[in-house]
Amino acid sequence: MLLYGASGHAKVILSILKAMNQEVTGIFDDDPEKKEIHSIPVVGSYRADFLPNEPMIIAIGNNTIRRQLSGQIRHSFGTAVHPSAQIDTSAQISEGTVVMHGAIVQADARLGRHVILNTAATVDHDCVIGDFVHLAPGVTLCGSVSVGAHTLIGAGSVIAPNLTIGSRCLIASGSVVTTSIPDGAIVRGNPARIINRKSFRTL
Repeated sequence: MLLYGASGHAKVILSILKAMNQEVTGIFDDDPEKKEIHSIPVVGSYRADFLPNEPMIIAIGNNTIRRQLSGQIRHSFGTAVHPSAQIDTSAQISEGTVVMHGAIVQADARLGRHVILNTAATVDHDCVIGDFVHLAPGVTLCGSVSVGAHTLIGAGSVIAPNLTIGSRCLIASGSVVTTSIPDGAIVRGNPARIINRKSFRTL
């Protein structure tokens, strides 16, 4: 396996892959000051000819950067699921997605491409998670929640059942969402309220 990104997020993914007995053979990063993480060499900026048959995971938490890089990379993409995660056999996990320590994915849930399901986050039955979504540590999605692409749901937030969270939203940490949220909304609070809207021209 190869990684792109040599940050703290990459350290967690390395931990997952080690627990999976998956060898990591190199890490790409554009910062020339970074030389290694946990004895894994940082080999410099991305090169399509470096171990071209090895799958890769983009180890970057920012949804927008992860999306941009995914369109530039020629390698295939792998997945990483920590052994402590509980994944129902009917759930679907797409390429590039990472499921971290203690996370739970229930029956018929679907996780899109390059999703981050962070530590101890819970995705209940029939949820649909779009591409490049980040569910931060301790997030709880109740049943049949839909989350649009590129959305970040902050640590400890709770999303009530049967709601739709739009694309490119930001749900602040600790929010309790009890109504559906439109695209581009920034929400906060308990109950969560829209406090701003993103301009899609800047995304």
